[in-house]
Amino acid sequence: MRDVLERVADGDISAAEAEAALAGYATTDAGRFDAARETRRGVPEAVLADGKTPQEVGSLAATAVETTGRALVTRASEAHREAVVDALDAAHPDAEVIVDERSDVLTAHAAGFERPDVDASVALVSAGTSDAAVLGEARAVVREMGADVETVEDVGVASIARLLDQVEALRAYDVVVVAAGREGALPTVVAGLLDAPVIGLPVSTGYGMGGDGEAALLGLLQSCTMLSVVNVDAGFVAGAQAGLIARAVGAARES
Repeated sequence: MRDVLERVADGDISAAEAEAALAGYATTDAGRFDAARETRRGVPEAVLADGKTPQEVGSLAATAVETTGRALVTRASEAHREAVVDALDAAHPDAEVIVDERSDVLTAHAAGFERPDVDASVALVSAGTSDAAVLGEARAVVREMGADVETVEDVGVASIARLLDQVEALRAYDVVVVAAGREGALPTVVAGLLDAPVIGLPVSTGYGMGGDGEAALLGLLQSCTMLSVVNVDAGFVAGAQAGLIARAVGAARES
């Protein structure tokens, strides 16, 4: 504690950085940012923009960069993204900002920030192009957790030959996330063909009864093959779970 206080007195760290070091979080006008989540849980904290004003998201993102060297913002509208860029331009002008407009995910890194390096690989598989946005959330968090990540797109069961062409390649990965809407068949089929952990990600694509992702979710929960399942459109959660498995695999390889 004394070392932290002395660094504040010397101007080496800000009050927010000191609070994060001592309490594990930093207090802002928009709420408390969990700066210690990655150390405690292994998953970087993300700012969910949905339900927050652009100014609140910008403030939290700037605090994230200040206290952890990185900001990860999900479900960010154009107004949210503009507010984040403005906040970072003011507080951290050297920060690098990357926007994935398809998945509405924004990442920002302070100058000199280095992501972890995990010796493990994750495959992200989509049944159709409509599933790409949700899968993008998973990609962002897996990448930020340091694992190698590759995407295999548009291999849904409506033409299962598209999947069968990719099976041998998928067997090389340590963990696989499979996103599908409609009836959610693809993750079940993939899980029956691989010996790696498979995480089913139901997506709210489709139409008619159950077209909001409910049919996909129920189908995955009733899967005859062994897989784990996250909630509808929960790309961040699926990516975080995949990243944690990848971390365990990487640690085992290093031991």
